[in-house]
Amino acid sequence: MKKYTVAVVGANGAVGEEMLEILEEVDFPISKLVPLASARSAGKTVEFKGEELTIEELTEESFAKHNVEIALFSAGGSVSAKFAPFAVEAGAVVIDNTSHFRMDEDVPLVVPEVNPEDIALWEKKGIIANPNCSTIQMVQALKPLDTAYGIKRVDVATYQATSGAGKSAMDELVNQMQAFFAFKLDDAEHKAFAHQIALNVIPQIDKFMDNGFTKEEMKMVNETSKIMHKNIALAATCVRVPVLRGHSEAVTVTFEQEVDAAKAKEVLQGAPNIVIEDDPQNAIYPMPFLATGKDETFVGRIRNDVFDKHILHMFVVADNLRVGAATNAVRIAQKWIEMEEAK
Repeated sequence: MKKYTVAVVGANGAVGEEMLEILEEVDFPISKLVPLASARSAGKTVEFKGEELTIEELTEESFAKHNVEIALFSAGGSVSAKFAPFAVEAGAVVIDNTSHFRMDEDVPLVVPEVNPEDIALWEKKGIIANPNCSTIQMVQALKPLDTAYGIKRVDVATYQATSGAGKSAMDELVNQMQAFFAFKLDDAEHKAFAHQIALNVIPQIDKFMDNGFTKEEMKMVNETSKIMHKNIALAATCVRVPVLRGHSEAVTVTFEQEVDAAKAKEVLQGAPNIVIEDDPQNAIYPMPFLATGKDETFVGRIRNDVFDKHILHMFVVADNLRVGAATNAVRIAQKWIEMEEAK
């Protein structure tokens, strides 16, 4: 198999570090790995396959200089907006983990278990977008059910970990909990979130829009339709919770036909990268603690609605740094290689 020169932009960020781990775990065909980040991170090191690699400052020339073929971006939307075109110009395919390109009609938005065929559209702009973390795990569970029963509507409440807001947000939770046990919580700072996150839940992720929903909630609405190639009526309430890793979602799905929970469970059991954890009598159900560090999406609490046989309820959990970001990006890269080599 051909080996590739791969750049990771934002190599020492929360998602960048996971990307490096996953690239190593899956034995990705790499001839050369180029870790890139901002000027303030340049000179620091990251570990890959037992080697210490020095992070280089991201510049307009970085990709051409190293003849980069695959560029994994996870350093913020403004960074992707500025530097992704230079990566494309240098001949690389860009897999972007930010929201910047997601709704661009010429950029495919891909979850490999759901719409791998869209990867073929990458040549329009040289970019493939990675969806929002909360969207990825949800559509992985929705797709097989839509194929089987036809989805009419989705209502979802998310319980999103602090890592979704970056390393500083995780630190903020830890620092506040330490302050609580030192009886100094009133003095603890909150910068990453609008309110204290320790011992609290915050029903706001990102800015509020004119329609009363937040930007995060509207991402789920718009991205789901684009990925599934179907206008699905969807309403989301996104909540930040005092958890370090792992997003949870209470998902209510309304179908075009009546659905039996036991049969729906069988459908999900046959879906790629879905693990059923559903034995409530023995306290077995998905939880962030159990999903952390895993590359699967866990589904449980699968049950019919009490009043309407067209409605199904379930609880969906995944590691947001892996399934919701790094794992999905690497899987896109793997599928891209597969398609390119099949030409």
